[in-house]
Amino acid sequence: MTSVGAALDAPRAEAEALRTEFAFELPRGYVDSNGVVHRQGLMRLATARDEILPLRDPRVRENESYLTVILLSRVVTRLGPLGESDVTPGVIEQLFASDLAFLQDLYRRVNQEGHTRAAVCCPSCGSEFEVDVTGDGLGGS
Repeated sequence: MTSVGAALDAPRAEAEALRTEFAFELPRGYVDSNGVVHRQGLMRLATARDEILPLRDPRVRENESYLTVILLSRVVTRLGPLGESDVTPGVIEQLFASDLAFLQDLYRRVNQEGHTRAAVCCPSCGSEFEVDVTGDGLGGS
């Protein structure tokens, strides 16, 4: 039988283990105004506020697709040398389509599925295995 103290400590231990930031590496990279390519970045978990506030933005009301741009600009906390306050909707707009799709998929994985792993199948031998799509794990690019 477990003690009350141990039962109360279990949720605290889980909260301490919660991963809230995820390093990533873009497939192509963000090209800054000097032509330098930046591929590494950091994305944090979204809050309810992150998902609600952009709905008030006139750009989203005019074009629902813009929601993705604003949402990603709120949760990407680092992109190359850019810090949280520097990752603006304008920066997200400048990403290549493949990088935008990568970030959308990463956002979905960490906020809806709770992980950054994807099941894949080797085209040569047919073996199935998992990879970390952020590219920051062992064997990542």
